[in-house]
Amino acid sequence: QLVESGGGSVQAGGSLRVSCAASGYFYRTSCIGWFRQAPGKEREGVAVVYNRGGKTRYAASVNGRFTISQDNAKTTLYLQMNSLKPEDTAMYYCATNDELDGCLKMDFDYWGQGTQVTVS
Repeated sequence: QLVESGGGSVQAGGSLRVSCAASGYFYRTSCIGWFRQAPGKEREGVAVVYNRGGKTRYAASVNGRFTISQDNAKTTLYLQMNSLKPEDTAMYYCATNDELDGCLKMDFDYWGQGTQVTVS
C-alpha cells in the first residue's frame, strides 16, 4: 500500500514536500514516482526514479523546481517542490509500475489515494 502525506496550501513561490510510505515497492517494481491530476485535466507524470540504477526523470513542467528522492532505507519516497506556481495545484499521487516500458513513459499502474497540493 502506498500512503501519501504532506500536501497542503502554499502561496506561489513557496515550497512544499510530499512524502510516500512505500516500504517494499522499491525492490519489487521497475519504478516509483509521482503523478498529478487537476480537476478536468489529464493525468501528468511528474517525476520518477528507476529502481535499477536510481536514475531520475522529470516532466518538463517541473524540471529544475521539483526533486524526487528516497530515504536510505528505501521505505519513503519524497517530492520536494520549490518555486511553486498556481498551475501546480493538483492531487499528487505516489505510484509505481512493474513494467519498464511504462516507466519510460512515466506511466503508472498502481497508486495511493493522493494528497492535495494547492498553490494560490
